[in-house]
Amino acid sequence: MSPQRNTGQGAEAELPEYAGHYRLESRLGSGGMGVVHLARSTSGMKVAVKVVHADYARDPEFRGRFRQEVAAARRVSGAFTAPVVDADPDAERPWMATLFIPGSTLAEQVKRNGPMSSGELRRLMAGLAEALRDIHRVGVVHRDLKPSNVLLAEDGPKVIDFGISRPKDSELRTETGKLIGTPPFMAPEQFRRPREVGPAADIFALGSVMVHAATGRGPFDSDSPYVVAYQVVHDEPDLTGVPGNLAPLVVRCLAKEPEDRPTPDELMRELRSVAASYDTQAFIPEPRAEGVATGAGVGAGPPRGVAADTADGADKAAGAAGAGGAGGSASRAERADASGSFASGEQGGATPGDPAGKPSRRTAGPRGPRRAMRRTAVGAGVLGLLAGGTLASVQLLGDRSTPHESTPRTTTAAFDAWDTPSVSTTQSTPQCSYGAGELLCGQTGVVFALDPTDGTLLWKHSVSDALRSGPPVLAGELVQPLTDPDRRLEALAPKTGKVSWRRDMPEHTGLRVVGGTLLFSAADGTVTAVDGATGGTKWRHAVTDRGVPYFSSFAGDPLAYATNVSDTGTTEVTAVDPDSGQVRWSARLEGSLGAVGSHDGKVFFLSADRATPDTEAVVRYDPASRATRRVALPVPRQSPEATVQGDVVYLMSTAGALEAVDTAAGKRLWSLETGLFRGSRPAVGDGHVYVTGADGRLLGVDARTGRMLGQTRARLGRHSDRVASSLPAPLPVDGRVYATAPDGSVFAVDGRDPGNW
Repeated sequence: MSPQRNTGQGAEAELPEYAGHYRLESRLGSGGMGVVHLARSTSGMKVAVKVVHADYARDPEFRGRFRQEVAAARRVSGAFTAPVVDADPDAERPWMATLFIPGSTLAEQVKRNGPMSSGELRRLMAGLAEALRDIHRVGVVHRDLKPSNVLLAEDGPKVIDFGISRPKDSELRTETGKLIGTPPFMAPEQFRRPREVGPAADIFALGSVMVHAATGRGPFDSDSPYVVAYQVVHDEPDLTGVPGNLAPLVVRCLAKEPEDRPTPDELMRELRSVAASYDTQAFIPEPRAEGVATGAGVGAGPPRGVAADTADGADKAAGAAGAGGAGGSASRAERADASGSFASGEQGGATPGDPAGKPSRRTAGPRGPRRAMRRTAVGAGVLGLLAGGTLASVQLLGDRSTPHESTPRTTTAAFDAWDTPSVSTTQSTPQCSYGAGELLCGQTGVVFALDPTDGTLLWKHSVSDALRSGPPVLAGELVQPLTDPDRRLEALAPKTGKVSWRRDMPEHTGLRVVGGTLLFSAADGTVTAVDGATGGTKWRHAVTDRGVPYFSSFAGDPLAYATNVSDTGTTEVTAVDPDSGQVRWSARLEGSLGAVGSHDGKVFFLSADRATPDTEAVVRYDPASRATRRVALPVPRQSPEATVQGDVVYLMSTAGALEAVDTAAGKRLWSLETGLFRGSRPAVGDGHVYVTGADGRLLGVDARTGRMLGQTRARLGRHSDRVASSLPAPLPVDGRVYATAPDGSVFAVDGRDPGNW
């Protein structure tokens, strides 16, 4: 059998023919994390195999998460799940195989056939209650029960996808601010008290799933996940259309407080009393349309057609382990479901604020008075809790702006702030850098330059694909758009945008610009260095024998750094001169390290816990003295972005914690809960730390004390289903701060006075 072509995410042209000894026959689904295949064992047994994308296979943090997924799935394997047959999370391309179970997901069934009958609903609720009883008995909380994770097999519903589940006895219970889920099916405590989420959260999700099965929509319904979050915490559910004999049970499942919800055993007893004659007829789903694969194990189904670029969001879009991805849905709840899982930061009991434009809704029960609507950015509310890469562009505040000339607005006598609308017709968050006295930016289909004094558009240059490696950068005094439309490189004159040279792009799986050189790392470990000024090849050879070198580089540092984490828990660091390709120094350091910055010859790293995707320490290495300084974090942080200023490392975790760690003093200086989820990499300037959020807000924090000084308004785009893989960092330059937003705008404010933003 010839290898299967890959159309999913990842730097891979073909997918493997085998996973272990399982022969991959056809594709069932594809998502951001991996591809799910129908496969057969040596004996001919059908299995569903999830194979992780090559990009994530190289990420040690993701491998840790995948190991956890496999462990949780094995722990709950039974009559109500897709049993794990085999797995190898340590393979070059990690994979997991579960028993192939013919059947469609609940999401697909409702989309195709409409709401279920009363009898079908009783059987579904009983089956899910039994499934949750068994899952909870082994100490696992699913945390992402939703229609696309319920497989309707002939012998009853199966709960699938344990990619974000957590054992109750897991060490992850001690982490701060990490929670992943899908807004329409999350419990209130998942927004209010993430660390206290337990089995009752799955019961709340069951109630939401039942409303969807009965009506085709969710009990809390809106096009905006932010509005859904508010409704989940504050509003009564809309149970219109739920059969009267089941509505009281669903209401109990949707109680705001976990202790008020029934247990799975109580649900089953109540269901027997609801209908003593309730039958156990099997679910036999209608066949799918011809040509569409049927069945699931670790996950099946075509992508839902919603942008899903983040690690968690894309995994939920389709084809994730146990996701059972559905081919779309008519309801708003399912559209939000399709946009993927996201994480919300713990805010010490803060609850979502009042989003503007909250729709009028019907409810089955009484509801309290609504709070006054606010049409401003909500600091520690919904926008703070939910802002992040996975929900990067949600039109919540009534933004109906259209392209126009840049609009100055005076904030101080020293600087006139400006705001330039989207240059691209396809609204997306621009990515910008500063060079040659200009702002060099890119959006989908275009790169352009802005005058940093007033935001005037200086030039633009069309490209046929989105930026793939960050913003345009200056190398060899030319603009490098770093696009890959037809595997061609081109360099532009910074003052005019005219093409200076073009050439074929070297084969590569990694690209880094260091000074005036572009470094392309190939799958065989060979590095090709391209001169940014001429497009010529400077050198081409391997710089290390430890696999593919993925480089890091930092402003003002002439070297490029490649790190390779070994299975023994050490990291080999190789410092390379990008102009000559010579290795300047190498060292083997303890821990699973990733480089985040350099200063005065010293290199700074974040050290990850091998068992979890959390950062537990900051490490400083001095190659001159070979001295290592390790500063443990008081609380492990999930996947933080970091920047270095002097000996201080500033970290922004996905859960919203911004903190400063002084490696010279060996201690954390301060920590601030910003209310953002997955904010940008911090930037430092004029005594302040700046970060941006997914709603387009720019936050200014005192770099010495960690005190919040100010924030800009939200700049939300018109696309509520877009998912950003990362957030561009702010650019502090000469007392000004330049930032970008999901509405496609680029804006500038006075960086010396955040309090006046």
